[in-house]
Amino acid sequence: MHAEPRVSIHPDSKVLMAAIAARLITKLVDVQDKHGEATVVLTGGTVGIGTLKAVADSAAAPAVDWSRVNFWWGDERFVAADSDDRNTRQAYQALLSHLPVDPARVHQPGSSDDFATADDAAVDYAARLKAAAESEHAADMSDDRPEEAGNLPRFDVLLLGVGPDAHVASLFPEQAAIREKSRTVVGVENSPKPPPSRISLTLPAINTAQEIWMVVAGEDKAGAVGLALAGANPVQVPAAGPAGRSRTLWLIDENAASRVPQQLVRKDPAGA
Repeated sequence: MHAEPRVSIHPDSKVLMAAIAARLITKLVDVQDKHGEATVVLTGGTVGIGTLKAVADSAAAPAVDWSRVNFWWGDERFVAADSDDRNTRQAYQALLSHLPVDPARVHQPGSSDDFATADDAAVDYAARLKAAAESEHAADMSDDRPEEAGNLPRFDVLLLGVGPDAHVASLFPEQAAIREKSRTVVGVENSPKPPPSRISLTLPAINTAQEIWMVVAGEDKAGAVGLALAGANPVQVPAAGPAGRSRTLWLIDENAASRVPQQLVRKDPAGA
């Protein structure tokens, strides 16, 4: 069961990124209070990386025990490890290098230095996700623990940007990756947006997250946002596909909001 999306509109991208950062810090503290640790899936892009910088700059950041946060990525460009195109490299520059994170909890997808193909890197990333799920399952002493570990650990918050073409992660319209039903991670070739080779979580993997936060700014995204929230087919409009188990939040600025169905808009952008 997945919750209906909620839309929270902010005046501009700067206010938006600060608001997402504050919300993320609060959420991680709450999850750590409950579980002792927290897991976040990061995204790249202007808003995604800007949000991470806003977290680093926040006076509230030390409220989180960053040594007990697990970091994964929704997708990555299959390029050299030191390439500025890497989402992981940008995340380190914006946030991770400024925090007392546990390197063992930072799970970077493989680079072209490590693997011959994006498919090989995807298989490795899927195996590491499964290993994390099995470790988490073994440590879970709760009465409602499932009998078997799944293929994915618990994702508490998964951040996603949206492209003007409505792609999310590296799932592009009409391509094979957005149609994938069984695998958790896929290699992507011939991406319409450079670089052409990438690895990405699939939509079924994304939709295991407890909360999915769609973070979007800019007038060039308004059409994609409007189509997604109007219930378009995810094969044509991948941004229509993500749905968190407990919450799906669209955290967007005014420029991206011009085509949002009015009945979905919340008037309390600072609310929980």
